[in-house]
Amino acid sequence: MECFSEKWFDAKKAAQVAVFFVNKEGEKMNALKLVKLIYLASREHMKQHGHPIFRDKLVSMPHGPVNSLALDHINGFIESKGWKEFMGKRQGLNVTARAMFQTDELLKISKAELRSMKAVWKRFGDKTQWELVQWTHENCPEWENPRGSSAPIPDERVLKYLGVSNPEKHAEMIEDDHNIAVVFASRP
Repeated sequence: MECFSEKWFDAKKAAQVAVFFVNKEGEKMNALKLVKLIYLASREHMKQHGHPIFRDKLVSMPHGPVNSLALDHINGFIESKGWKEFMGKRQGLNVTARAMFQTDELLKISKAELRSMKAVWKRFGDKTQWELVQWTHENCPEWENPRGSSAPIPDERVLKYLGVSNPEKHAEMIEDDHNIAVVFASRP
């Protein structure tokens, strides 16, 4: 059953990012660790290229910054065909991949995006979920403690803290990309 309303969100691409990290870990990965790695990969790509790997809603949550719609897929709150093609259902604290995929099977991921993901895995792959939570609290100044709730993180704030030149212009381009995706997603 397709019960996903944010049609501009590329669930298949998000799933390919997720499966990359799960496959690096093995057959399964702690869900919180996966959420942190996805955020850090997107953040790394923003630092290198001025835009995220995939469109999502970035939010501050008690355990740090997250890609909100990717998190909802991981938690099973949203179901979509693109996600289920690569990712299995959450099982307790862990998530699984449908299979072991080779990177050349992840066709939605560009070479530049893959480099960002590999850099994040190299730096953080051996960390636990709690080490990643601590690291994001201490090293992601765009995160603001939401006091038990959640709060949006504007792209411009992330870009500013990453030291990207002209963060306003890059944030505007990200918004333009989002708006174009909304238009195309609304077509029958």
